[in-house]
Amino acid sequence: MGSSSLTSKPTTEVLPCDPDSIHFPPDSDEPSINSPETLQALRAASHQIKDEKQCVVFPTETVYGLGALALNSDASRRIFTTKNRPPDNPLIVHVSSMTMLRRLLPPEYQMPRHYEALVKRFWPGPLTLLFPNTAGKVPDIITAGHPTVAIRMPSHPIARALIAVADVPLAAPSANSSGRPSPTRAEHVYDDLKGKVGMILDGGPCLVGLESTVVDGLHEDNNLRILRPGGVTVEDIEKALVVDLGESGLPIPKVLVHKRDYKDEDMEQAPTTPGMKYRHYSPTVPVTLLCTHSIPPLNTTPTPPRDYFSSLKELSKTTAQPVKVGVLLPSDSPLQKFTKDVPGVEFHHFALGSVSDPLTIAQRLFDGFLTLEKVGVNLMIIEEVEEDREGLAIMNRVRKAATESRWLR
Repeated sequence: MGSSSLTSKPTTEVLPCDPDSIHFPPDSDEPSINSPETLQALRAASHQIKDEKQCVVFPTETVYGLGALALNSDASRRIFTTKNRPPDNPLIVHVSSMTMLRRLLPPEYQMPRHYEALVKRFWPGPLTLLFPNTAGKVPDIITAGHPTVAIRMPSHPIARALIAVADVPLAAPSANSSGRPSPTRAEHVYDDLKGKVGMILDGGPCLVGLESTVVDGLHEDNNLRILRPGGVTVEDIEKALVVDLGESGLPIPKVLVHKRDYKDEDMEQAPTTPGMKYRHYSPTVPVTLLCTHSIPPLNTTPTPPRDYFSSLKELSKTTAQPVKVGVLLPSDSPLQKFTKDVPGVEFHHFALGSVSDPLTIAQRLFDGFLTLEKVGVNLMIIEEVEEDREGLAIMNRVRKAATESRWLR
């Protein structure tokens, strides 16, 4: 993966970074970096961000991010043009320390106790919180004109160190063309955005694989609303609240999941956080969701699995050659046995992991979409998982990516 073959477009430089060379000492906002190559890469990226007002791609624990100065409208606007992102789709601001967070918030703001509990347990990490936005502090292009701003502190050493070295908060959505699967490896970004970004910091594969969980805790009822499930599970949030607030004898807020526990159509049309309004995470080929757990809609008769997989051969009539089907099934799924010996169908499997290990399935999901797309499949099929723990975030992404759903008996 390099840039020597790029002639008609600006070059995209890929700089290797070693996450293990970066450490944040206790009670310090400044990183210790013992790799000269990594330190040089971080300084070069900081220069691009601060002095050139350009976007830089960097790894986080969730997915690779496309970062620019959060407090500079012109710099942040480059994110939208690079991704072809709709202007009413807000961005998340990333900070490296509580000191940097406090610089963003209104001077009189007092963090609610339930936020303190979540920050104590999950920061740095894949959790985003909604905060009030100081008038004019974070530009409207970041917040889509809302009076709130979404903020998180990433735990990936390279992401946090870059923000600390630059000493500025970064706005950073996923580093992909708008609507595409989020990248979890540097090569995913390069394949998608080469020539559109000048620098990619390569820190290896992302460990979480799905975007952060977004929480809105600014309502008068004191309850927490999950606007987007992600890298921190609802169960973990509920447990953290019980442990911290319960031991103090304080009331424990409810944790409500958008579209599962409540609806807010106004917010869906004018979202306060990314991932709520537009179709996301979609490969360039159709994706069929195979429903084996959920209840089918009225007047829908589930299909026997053998009949469904046999029907895929009909697609070969339109291609005049075997149809290539990308298979995203848990390794222990009963459906695996039907992906063999179907005339006219060439199955390409991507290993997701066991149905009992949704954490691994979450980590591999986007990589599976992008890997099978690169193989050149004509169609992808993916089986639903139970919507608990990481499964809630997995199915949130899969439903947004799927072209159709089929219920199997």
